[in-house]
Amino acid sequence: MKDTVLLRSPRLILRAWRDSDLPAIARLNADPRVMEFMPACLDRVASDAMVARMQAAIETQGFGFWAVEAPGIADFIGFVGLNRPGFAAPFMPCIEIGWRLAHDFWGRGYATEAAQAVLGFGFDDLGLDEIVAFTAAVNLRSQGVMQRLGMQHYRAEDFDHPALPAGDRLRRHLLHRLTRERWSERLKRE
Repeated sequence: MKDTVLLRSPRLILRAWRDSDLPAIARLNADPRVMEFMPACLDRVASDAMVARMQAAIETQGFGFWAVEAPGIADFIGFVGLNRPGFAAPFMPCIEIGWRLAHDFWGRGYATEAAQAVLGFGFDDLGLDEIVAFTAAVNLRSQGVMQRLGMQHYRAEDFDHPALPAGDRLRRHLLHRLTRERWSERLKRE
């Protein structure tokens, strides 16, 4: 796999995936705390396949979910990036931002910091007009990141995730949006 640094923030590097990331992401994907708001934990085979898909997306479309490292602290702490969701919903097509960090790195502002770098890339380099985020209604931690990023919750567009069965506690999802205009206004204020 390529070892290209794609994005930097004050404390983090977002980069292409390395073979050496595979054991760490497998541990992350098998951690019930990390996967609490996902349908299930992943075994090593499923985790490796997920990384292969994420790296292929980066190579074919120029963006995707990048590995995140915290130099001097850890070579791999999780992933953050942009994605084209593949399910049907009224707000499709869209580009979403998402993140997943190892539990040991929660509560340090890393998800927000990395996501800010990704939003800058999406708006400034890719020229996107809007980036969305969504999560299960019960995932308050991710909703907090969305709010810190300046994303707005669009209650009228909340939806039941089609990949989850009726009655599943994770089925109801909240949609947040951020426009390039709102992003630019926020940067001017900071």
